[in-house]
Amino acid sequence: QVQLVESGGGLVQPGGSLRLSCAASGFTFSSYAMSWYRQARGKERELVAVITNIGGKTNYADSVKGRFAISRDNAKNTVYLQMNSLKPEDTAVYYCKATHFTALQISYWGQGTQVTVSS
Repeated sequence: QVQLVESGGGLVQPGGSLRLSCAASGFTFSSYAMSWYRQARGKERELVAVITNIGGKTNYADSVKGRFAISRDNAKNTVYLQMNSLKPEDTAVYYCKATHFTALQISYWGQGTQVTVSS
């Protein structure tokens, strides 16, 4: 049974930091690129960051470059999103997604974790 379980969300003040985790099970984690998406209320889901399965190449949305960092630990089947210098506009539900590195049509989503940036 495939599972992606996000954790680490919560309420943080502007300028603060959070670290999201996404624990994967039920598939070969090292064969999947991992990404973080977010969806703010009333807006479409958008890609935040992605990391390749091997080699750990990363890419980021312009809005988070220099503030967010995606990483993965293939031994722990976990992907992380370190979020620094958070802004109110970062408020959203954050989702992790697994995409097979060759069969791109094979993908899985987590259930999401809420991040709220507010004073």
